[in-house]
Amino acid sequence: MLLSLVLHTYSMRYVLPAAVMMGTAPTYVLAWGAWRLLSAVLPARFYREVDDRLYTIYQSMVLFFFENYTGVQVIIYGDLPKNKENVIYLSNHQCTVDWIIADMLAIRQNALGHVRYVLKDGLKWLPLYGWYFSQHGGVYVKRSAKFNEKEMRDKLRAQVKAETPMYLVIFPEGTRYNPEIPKVIADSQSFAEKEGLAILKHVLTPRVKATHVAIDTMKDYLDAVYDVTVAYEGTVDHKGQRKLAPSMTEFLCKECPRVHVFIDRIELKDIPEEQMYMRRWLHERFEIKDKLLIEFYDAKDSKRRNKFPGKSVHSKLSLKKTLPSLLFLGGLTASMLLTESGRKLYVKTWIYGTLIGCLWVSIKP
Repeated sequence: MLLSLVLHTYSMRYVLPAAVMMGTAPTYVLAWGAWRLLSAVLPARFYREVDDRLYTIYQSMVLFFFENYTGVQVIIYGDLPKNKENVIYLSNHQCTVDWIIADMLAIRQNALGHVRYVLKDGLKWLPLYGWYFSQHGGVYVKRSAKFNEKEMRDKLRAQVKAETPMYLVIFPEGTRYNPEIPKVIADSQSFAEKEGLAILKHVLTPRVKATHVAIDTMKDYLDAVYDVTVAYEGTVDHKGQRKLAPSMTEFLCKECPRVHVFIDRIELKDIPEEQMYMRRWLHERFEIKDKLLIEFYDAKDSKRRNKFPGKSVHSKLSLKKTLPSLLFLGGLTASMLLTESGRKLYVKTWIYGTLIGCLWVSIKP
């Protein structure tokens, strides 16, 4: 019985956050949809400004759970500007929480509403979310030979023309670094060796296409590129071998005590324009990431492990940034579910919103 109680308590650690985050999605989509209709007769910039504010509200609620609720310590190294900028955010990719790390940095620059993602194509079928991410400026891409450069350029050009604030998140590895799937790591290293590139240990060989298209298309609009390296503390076993990074469920169950984030702000003038040279530059950036992670995980001196070199700041997110959004969306959803008509609207939003979304993303990029 005691074991059952412990397991129940453990499961509730993520059931509550998941229920709130998923449960408020229809409410959010209804609010956004109402604004989309009302703004049809207004200048496009009014729609974008309110859309960014709505997105900030929802993602602030998400960050309440991933930061305030979990109590995780976010340790920041390097040069994260205090002010918002138009940027491309390049990061290593190891788990689903990586998406949340981008939000953690953006909210500290008051740029949370500006976050847009380059996402793998299959995610566009997510109920409600897949459609909305596309509406908010996200770009869905296919890998390798199926990558549609024109489609991505057209969408980014439209964003630039509309002067959309841009915090574009890209994971150049194309898939997650997973120690439990050694074949992916071995294939990545074999490819690097074949191409005469340095073999990387803690990251995969980066793909340059999406990064090149994004920088080349928006080079006159961007302020900088953020090169971000993320390490989750507690992901090494007793033998010193790297373990799988925490999933969202494990993170919400408070299994990650600290997240270390190293930021290197790079001027556009320091990035080569031609794809061939940019490919070499991008690989060199991932070599730097690899060295940082080798130091983090494998340093011979135990005192140098579990941290990046240089000065760091323990950045604590204030409840003022997140709790009001939780109360607002939670209260709005609860009030809807208290009435029969509200419950019907709620269910119909899940059903028809998902169907309309799937239809929309199947005919539009």
